[in-house]
Amino acid sequence: MITGTAGTARRIAIAAVAAAMTMGLVTACEGDDKGRPAKGAAESVSPGGSAKPSTEPAAPPADEKPSSGRTLSKAELAKAALATGDVPGLVVTPMQGGEDPGTEKADKPGCEPLAALINGAPEPAAAATVYRTIVDKSEEGKETQTVVTEILTSHANGSAGAVLESLRTAVAACAAGFTTHGGGDGASTYSEVKQLPAPRAGEDAIACQVTGAVDGAKVPLVLHVVRKGASVATFYTANFIDARTPEVPAALFAEQAAKLP
Repeated sequence: MITGTAGTARRIAIAAVAAAMTMGLVTACEGDDKGRPAKGAAESVSPGGSAKPSTEPAAPPADEKPSSGRTLSKAELAKAALATGDVPGLVVTPMQGGEDPGTEKADKPGCEPLAALINGAPEPAAAATVYRTIVDKSEEGKETQTVVTEILTSHANGSAGAVLESLRTAVAACAAGFTTHGGGDGASTYSEVKQLPAPRAGEDAIACQVTGAVDGAKVPLVLHVVRKGASVATFYTANFIDARTPEVPAALFAEQAAKLP
C-alpha cells in the first residue's frame, strides 16, 4: 500500500468511497473504505482457508458461455459491466471523481505490472476502460462496509492474456516488495506481494495481495483479475482497519465473466 498519507492506492480507495457517499450509502470518512466481505451477499474468496494458491488458470464454471474473442468498445464494456441487481445485496455505480489512472512507476522493472494495475491502468495498455464502484448496501454506516473497485478493460491483438501472464511473473519476482515513484505524492512502499487462490471464472484468472502501510500501519490491498476473451476484469479492495486480508464476494467474478460476450 503506501507509506505516509497519500498515494495511488489510497486515491483509488477514496474515489470508491466518494462514489458510495454520492449515493448516500456511506456516512463516514475515507477511512471507512475497508474492503470487507459482503455478509450474506455471496460466497467470498477466503485467502485464509485451506486452498493453496495455484499458478494454473482456474477452471471456469461448466455452464459459462465461451467468449466471442472480440475487442469491445468502451460503450460495449459499459453495457457488459456489472450493474445493481446482478449480485444480490450489492449496489454498482460508475466511479466518480477518480477515473484518471495513476502515474506511479515501480523502482524494479519486473514489478511494473503490479504498479500499473494499482494505478488503474493494466499493462499492456487497454483499448478501452470503464470503472465501477461496488458496495454492500446492507452494511451502510458500518466501518467494515464492503467497497470494491472494478476496472474493466478490453485489449487488442491478443494482449489480454499478456496482462495476466505479466502479473504472474511480477507476483513471483516481487515477493519481497517494491517501491513506486512519480505519483506526485512521494514514494509508495509495498513491503510484500503474495499470490492468493485464483477466482474460478473466465478463461484465466489470478489473485494477489500487496501489503504496504498508511501512517506506519500495515494495509493489505487485494487484486483479483479475471480474463474472458479480449476483456479483463480487475477487482480491487483494501483494508484500512487492520492487517487482515480483505475479501471480495466471489459471485462478482462469475457474474462479470458471464456478462462479457
